Amino acid sequence: MVCFNFNKMKTKKTLIGLGLGQIISLLSTFIAFTASEIARKGINAPTTQSFMGYLSLAIVYGGIMLYRRPAIKVKWYNYLLLAFVDVEANFLVVKAFQNTSMTSIMLLDCWAIPCVLILTRVFLKTKYRMMKISGVVICFLGVVMVVFSDVHSGDRAGGSNPVKGDLLVLAGATLYAVCNVSEEFLVKNADMIELLAFLGIFGAIVGAVQISILERGVLKATHWPTEAILLYLGLAPALFLYYSLVAVLIQTNGATMFNLSLLTSDMWAVLIRIFAYHEKVDWLYYLAFATTAIGLIIYSTKEKDQEEQRDGEVASEQRKKVLDAEDGESLRDSLIGAPT
Repeated sequence: MVCFNFNKMKTKKTLIGLGLGQIISLLSTFIAFTASEIARKGINAPTTQSFMGYLSLAIVYGGIMLYRRPAIKVKWYNYLLLAFVDVEANFLVVKAFQNTSMTSIMLLDCWAIPCVLILTRVFLKTKYRMMKISGVVICFLGVVMVVFSDVHSGDRAGGSNPVKGDLLVLAGATLYAVCNVSEEFLVKNADMIELLAFLGIFGAIVGAVQISILERGVLKATHWPTEAILLYLGLAPALFLYYSLVAVLIQTNGATMFNLSLLTSDMWAVLIRIFAYHEKVDWLYYLAFATTAIGLIIYSTKEKDQEEQRDGEVASEQRKKVLDAEDGESLRDSLIGAPT
């Protein structure tokens, strides 16, 4: 039986986290809704959709860094790799809107949770109790139900190739998991402004290169009505706020609160699909949502004192490794530059 201590929840930090989480959830739903509308208009330029978001991050947080001129805490190529993975994750998920429904995409994003579980266990040496593992298993069952639902009702799933779309989402969610684990480590051990600035700079660079290679012809051939232009322009501030608030939430409340908050975005997606698109939702979606919700709640329930202590030990160990590596490089450089 899962028990919640509501006395512990009545803290300023948790209430702020809940508020930020719901704003993030609504932003996530808005971004998915906008991407779905763009796909409905036949515009197939997924990288272009996220480019303005990266550019806004680069301008705002890059400007803050130029003003402050702080020492860079993490090597630049780490941010380049993170940005590349994030761009491709966005590409795959946005591409999925051409093939499957928004509801499936929002639910299948939960696949990132077991991926995060594995990555944190392997690379951050985080240990999980049986309750979290059982939550992941239940969450995975919900994901399987979504796939079977699209197979069962492909003609009503809101896409030309639902199974292909589901696979694209699963691949994108796996890459999102890599990004989330990396961002959680960086935002807690480096600097949040530095992370967002370099994510924006390198994300814009990678995105521009990819657009010039894959989407230049599509952009030239596309007829751009006013509504499509407004949809693209609306994505920029939404993505900027989304990335900014996610970094704040992970830094202050951790990934557990982030995962709980995103759960409600699935509910908003179902409501949008029913009332805005007037689509019929297959009964398996409701069962999948309930199953996924139960799994996420179980996964997000933690033994506060034990996990915070364990997370602190992991963070200290990882920070020590980074500092030792930097000290080693400095010593090597001084030895190379020393006169013989």
